[in-house]
Amino acid sequence: MQTSAPTTAHSSMAHNRNPTLIELKNIRLAYSQEHHDTPILDDINLQLDADDFVCLLGPSGCGKSSLLNILAGFQTPTAGEVMIDSQPHTGPSAKVGVVFQHHNLFPWMTIAKNIEFGLKMKGVEKSERKKLVSDYLNLVGLESSAHLLPYQLSGGMKQRAAIARTLATDPQAILMDEPFSALDALTRENMQAHLLELWQKTKKCIFFITHDVEEALLLGRRILVMHANPGRMVVDLQNPLSSYRQSIQELKHLKEFHDLRSYLISAIRNKEVNSPRLGWLR
Repeated sequence: MQTSAPTTAHSSMAHNRNPTLIELKNIRLAYSQEHHDTPILDDINLQLDADDFVCLLGPSGCGKSSLLNILAGFQTPTAGEVMIDSQPHTGPSAKVGVVFQHHNLFPWMTIAKNIEFGLKMKGVEKSERKKLVSDYLNLVGLESSAHLLPYQLSGGMKQRAAIARTLATDPQAILMDEPFSALDALTRENMQAHLLELWQKTKKCIFFITHDVEEALLLGRRILVMHANPGRMVVDLQNPLSSYRQSIQELKHLKEFHDLRSYLISAIRNKEVNSPRLGWLR
């Protein structure tokens, strides 16, 4: 059953869109078994603009990570096509960076060397690498930790280093698979605020998977909801809260925040829901 996104929210967020960066056309993924195929994803159609910040919600097992793997070029869909900059995307590419749940920093390298690694692999000159490493350490607030090894950093600092390493290679899109799920509540909130600040500065396309409805509302300019068996899109919502200028803590106290939270939870649970009362939108 499909749950429709609130039409009022769509109309309220009308804006001049940037060019489409990523397009998924009729994506289907199935795993072959003895006498039949098990569908994982079915008829996924999606466009991501060059400056989108899209959060994807859905129950466990609905295919969120499989979709991210297809976007990253790590997995080939059974059918359909992925386009980046109007060109077929069939494997890992420098145009797409990925930040996972675990930071995956090299434990024997300093934070600066970890950030430099991707640049070195791209053949960037040493002097330019040094400048870029310094720039991105400053961007994520780790300039005083450049000489440290990963074990000497907190969980939040490690994830900031992982984000800096991804940003330094200048991908057009960044895919994030629940990057803050292992952090404590206070660190997670700080990282959410920090990521929003980074997005405002860089305007990179971000595709962010989360199980946390509140996190999606606080971060996403757009919010998608998937259902399972097979995985499919059922909600594509322009988040009206993204135009508000309140802090994360202030947003959590708004009635509008709780209306949308209730709507999204019901949508994830595959319930028939009415559009939330969104008369506050203009």
